[in-house]
Amino acid sequence: MKEKVLALLEEEFADIDFSQDALVDDGILDSLTIVSMITTLSLEFGITIPYDEVIPENFNSVDAITELVEKLS
Repeated sequence: MKEKVLALLEEEFADIDFSQDALVDDGILDSLTIVSMITTLSLEFGITIPYDEVIPENFNSVDAITELVEKLS
C-alpha cells in the first residue's frame, strides 16, 4: 500500500520530496497542500478523512499517510 500511496503523491505533488520524515513539522506541507492531498487520497482510495484525523501526525510522513489510508479503508 505504501508504494501506491507514494506513487500517487509523487504524481500529484511532483515538487515535494516525500522522503522526508517531518513533512509538516519542517514546513514542507502547508495547509492548502494538505487539503489537496486529502481530496486526492479520498478520490483515489474511496475514503473519507474525518476532520479529527486532519492532524500533523497523520501527514508528517508517507508512512503516517499510508497508516491513515489503511485505517480508513
